[in-house]
Amino acid sequence: MADGKNCCSGERNLEETQAIPDCCRHKTKERSEKEYKDLVNRLRRVEGQIRGIRKMLDANAYCIDIITQVAAANAALNSFNKVLLANHIRTCVTEDIRAGREDKVDELLKLLQKLMK
Repeated sequence: MADGKNCCSGERNLEETQAIPDCCRHKTKERSEKEYKDLVNRLRRVEGQIRGIRKMLDANAYCIDIITQVAAANAALNSFNKVLLANHIRTCVTEDIRAGREDKVDELLKLLQKLMK
């Protein structure tokens, strides 16, 4: 990273720590403004899709129409995951392997197992 920190550093404030599951409290990832904005925009789209699905349900929309929108929201969330995973591999995994921290490969393999269920 440009500031010399490991991309998955251990610095967090109390508010950030409370919002993160126990398994992930020791790691952080500094993202570029471009990466952050891209990820946030993708999540906002998913949030909008979910709100739209709720409105469809409230309006008693036809089942197939709701299911179609759920599939679109799932696809958008999967797209978010793909972008995030690619960024993770390009930065955290690559940097840690270069630094001799081979355990990142095992961490990545476990993640891929979860994603492919």
